[in-house]
Amino acid sequence: MAADCTWNGITLNGDVKVVESFGDIKVQIVTSFADLHVQNVTSFPDNCGQWRFVESFPDFTVQFVDSFPDITIEYVTSFPGVND
Repeated sequence: MAADCTWNGITLNGDVKVVESFGDIKVQIVTSFADLHVQNVTSFPDNCGQWRFVESFPDFTVQFVDSFPDITIEYVTSFPGVND
């Protein structure tokens, strides 16, 4: 994951759809030392790490996995973004 809040050219904020397979990004949820702090928002997911979960017209898709993730995330209520 890049410091500019992208992964393989995908900006890590915006509208996100959860899929069972073939997601753009394989994500593992952790409780510490995450690559990205994610804040679930209901509108304007404009900042790094702000995700709005949708069923249609996503900016990218994620597949939740238990092992071998592309990135790890931790859900937060404030201060989303790349974990330095």
